[in-house]
Amino acid sequence: NTAQDDWHTTASAVDLREGGRFRSRMEAKDGSGGFGFGGTYTRVVPRQIVEYRMSDGREVKVEFIEQAGGVLVKETFDAETENDPELQRQGWQAILDNFGRHVER
Repeated sequence: NTAQDDWHTTASAVDLREGGRFRSRMEAKDGSGGFGFGGTYTRVVPRQIVEYRMSDGREVKVEFIEQAGGVLVKETFDAETENDPELQRQGWQAILDNFGRHVER
């Protein structure tokens, strides 16, 4: 659940159902910073789609698309206004890449 190896998730709670809530706390391993985030699941279709609304109102859609040799995970999200959208895309992609390495092990 992190974009870089020098960060980790120190707390997480997930109630994966429509109307269920989630929250996570991510922190730098050296203690130099961290942040929390959370939201509510708005649509859950097992093995197909997870949609949620983050606590700041942004919407996220995660699709699981079966393909030959595996599953493509496609994530679409509303960018926040504080950081450059391309930087955000790179960060979300890095998290997905780390997730891919985790499940392939």
